[in-house]
Amino acid sequence: MIVERLDNEILVRFSTGIDTAKIQTILDYLRYEELTSKSDATENDLNKLLKQIKKGRWNRTKKELGLNC
Repeated sequence: MIVERLDNEILVRFSTGIDTAKIQTILDYLRYEELTSKSDATENDLNKLLKQIKKGRWNRTKKELGLNC
């Protein structure tokens, strides 16, 4: 494995014998870290948002199934 720093990027090179699915999992996690690094959201904020999303989904499902009484 070779790691290089280029301006504002980091370049990582792996040999071809590495399982690409494992590399992709690690890259997905690093992308998540990159996207959330500047977020001010708290865990409580996220829980509230998730609750709203789930409630909206249930209401849409009830409507689609004709369960609104």
